[in-house]
Amino acid sequence: MTRLIQINANDNVAILTEDASKGTVFPDGIVLLEDIPQAHKVALKDLRKGDSVIRYGVVLGYLLHDIKKGGWINEKSLELPLQPSLEDMEYGQSVPFSIPDPPLKVFEGYDNGPDSYAGTRNLLAITTTVQCVSGVVDQLVSQIRSKLLPKYPNVEEVVAINHAYGCGVAINAPDAVIPIRSIRNIMRNPNFGGEIMVVGLGCEKLTVDKLLSPEEINAENVLMLQDYPGYASMMEALLKMAETKLQALNRRKRTTLPLSKLCIGMQCGGSDSFSGITANPSAGYASDLLVRGGATVMFSEVTEVRDGVHLLAQRCVDKEARNKLAYEIGWYDDYLAKGAVDRSANPTPGNKKGGLSNIVEKAMGSIAKSGHSPIVEVIGPGELPRKHGLVFAATPASDIVCGPSQLASGITLQVFITGRGTPYGLAEAPVIKVCSRNDMKEHWDDLIDLNAGGIVTGEESVDEVGIRLFNLILEVASGRKRTFAEQYGLKNFLCVFNPAPIT
Repeated sequence: MTRLIQINANDNVAILTEDASKGTVFPDGIVLLEDIPQAHKVALKDLRKGDSVIRYGVVLGYLLHDIKKGGWINEKSLELPLQPSLEDMEYGQSVPFSIPDPPLKVFEGYDNGPDSYAGTRNLLAITTTVQCVSGVVDQLVSQIRSKLLPKYPNVEEVVAINHAYGCGVAINAPDAVIPIRSIRNIMRNPNFGGEIMVVGLGCEKLTVDKLLSPEEINAENVLMLQDYPGYASMMEALLKMAETKLQALNRRKRTTLPLSKLCIGMQCGGSDSFSGITANPSAGYASDLLVRGGATVMFSEVTEVRDGVHLLAQRCVDKEARNKLAYEIGWYDDYLAKGAVDRSANPTPGNKKGGLSNIVEKAMGSIAKSGHSPIVEVIGPGELPRKHGLVFAATPASDIVCGPSQLASGITLQVFITGRGTPYGLAEAPVIKVCSRNDMKEHWDDLIDLNAGGIVTGEESVDEVGIRLFNLILEVASGRKRTFAEQYGLKNFLCVFNPAPIT
């Protein structure tokens, strides 16, 4: 049965659980004045031009025209409010929230020593210094899979860290630090077991000294294609180097480890109006359980928290985290302004079709995936965290840019929450797909790993779905279960964030 969902008692709109036609009658005397799609907003009272539209107890915007009770409010209805100021935001003011102990506090992972997170997978990674060599590296990966991997059963896969950076770029521009540190840190992701294998060309701007320490730059770790007389010679040397790395990786074994060794990423994409009341809060509950158990959880996407930045600041544990939050968000404001846009450029046609009218509404749903835990640290794109707990990683919102940024910051598994659906995946870490509504799971049953849609129908609570997700995360992290994206080999190109000039 089609219902209206009102989130906060102060809200003057509610969303539809299903498509509904003109004349549909709801409690409290609400009669739809037109056909309105699933997840879109219905006015709960007469509203005039300029009135605030409130959902989540937050002003989404101001009406551009009168709307009668039972009328449809969509992306064409609202003027954006001013974005929150970054000046003097309060911190350390989190509302007390009871986070239960997690049902499990251990998982089976690949230990990388006392100063590193553990791997959830055992992978050979081959890093390129420049796009020019990616064709050769792709062929190398194919040959390793067919000729070498069968001899090393403890190594699960070989992946190419291909990217579009490396040459034709302003390598010394101030913002070049972002792509360089991102590549440097991706190649050291815990899923790669500390084995370094770099393939370069020989004339690129991204020289190996920008990625490796002096003691790491040797023939065991680095190979330049221009040093070899032709393809066959290159491939022979590359396979020899790869086999040495595979021998080392094959000695790795899963062991029982505390959750403090686990680093998880939370990302959402293709969001809809249900995302903020089903899938994202469920992910937030799972996040709280993980953090309570000692794990590190990262959430991201600057434009998708911009209108809730003051709420995040309140959860920052100290002034240092609050100040870094203000700095990273301010940097991104300036970055967008250089392109003559602001955070309103974020919502997609799919977001709007799914009922999200603007970036404010999207942001209020997006931050729900962070749960209620205090924010212990804020890091820039591609930076490594120094603390355990809930971390805000200030990355772009683009799915294929956020993912590599989180990988660079050390995640070994990602939870990806979607309303509209996406086949997104990462070769470097398993990706668990969580959807916001039953229709999505029915439509893509063999792509979505967990469905939060039962929250809308009343079949499950946020806590119940959150516990299911927590358990699934540990099953996948421990290698006892593979995600659909893993099973099908779905993986996106590593789009490393590069705000510096291309020459």
